[in-house]
Amino acid sequence: MTGISVEELGPKLDSLMRATKGAAACVHDLRVMEDGHAGLTFGFSLTDAPGVAQKDYILKLAPVGVPRRGSTDVYRQAHLLGALHAAGLPVPAIAWSSQDESLLGTQFIVMERLAGRTFVIWEPSDWFDTSPAAVHGLWTQAIRALACFHKLDWTRSLPEWEAPYTLASELVRWNSLLRHAPQPEWLEAGQRLHAALAREVPPEAPVGLVHGDFQPGNVLYHEGRLTGVIDWDLAGIGAQGIDVGWLLMMIDQAAWADGWKPLAPIGRDELLSLYREAGGTAHEHLEWFQAFGQFRLGAIACLNVKLNRNGRRPDELWERFAPSISTLFSRAEQLLAASGSTASARSVA
Repeated sequence: MTGISVEELGPKLDSLMRATKGAAACVHDLRVMEDGHAGLTFGFSLTDAPGVAQKDYILKLAPVGVPRRGSTDVYRQAHLLGALHAAGLPVPAIAWSSQDESLLGTQFIVMERLAGRTFVIWEPSDWFDTSPAAVHGLWTQAIRALACFHKLDWTRSLPEWEAPYTLASELVRWNSLLRHAPQPEWLEAGQRLHAALAREVPPEAPVGLVHGDFQPGNVLYHEGRLTGVIDWDLAGIGAQGIDVGWLLMMIDQAAWADGWKPLAPIGRDELLSLYREAGGTAHEHLEWFQAFGQFRLGAIACLNVKLNRNGRRPDELWERFAPSISTLFSRAEQLLAASGSTASARSVA
């Protein structure tokens, strides 16, 4: 079990807030967030005293009973989000955080809740205007925001947060998930794609802040305006082409199976032009980075489809996603074949 129920969490959160804000503090409307992950993201409201207006917060918990590294080390996001907020970038402010797992049963961060909803590009909420012009506006704001995050001088704002990771280490990391593929043709296609990526690894530069899953589904919008970027679980310091390639994957209709096409009325050239005009500097080897993004997401999907089918982590969304595993892998191979190897690429054993 990696999650915590509202019933289990409620009394612990009440005690923590009273200890932090005073005996009159009262938690209201504790709930699992609709867009959260595996029962680990909660919303709640807090009043400090009778008659005082309540404030809304988001609580993110680390999964219970798993090693603390990467995306399972929720507490690492506290320093990151604090630095980004201090730099004036659109992220939630951290209200409280702790590594002490005795307080809520696991480490946690509490963020001030920003207005808005995320725009899930495959199944957008009825809350949004889904006309092409309106959706185009959401995409353009997200692209410009990515360039702003990429311009952050991480050596000054996050000098001791994390050491940069390499593309070679990322290939190893995500390749390890392929063994979970529940269908042999997915395993075969994934292994073939991994070998092709490893033969043509591009230079790391520019190296800087990487969100890791930057797309409108992790961007909050309120009344058509971007209010914040959330879900920094996969963030790190690395090759920023990873984020740009991920966005290119999201808008590429050929990467997705019928029935799971993204709502993305923007083309590749326009996306890259907007990113460049906003100051983004990751412009090279983007076919490779898109192909890598598709390898990575396909490997993640292999694991999640397996967990849904064996009942260990039921989530029918992944079954609807499943037909796109093959198209993600095959489209990635097409991109690599079309781009060809370059003189500056290097091989990874």
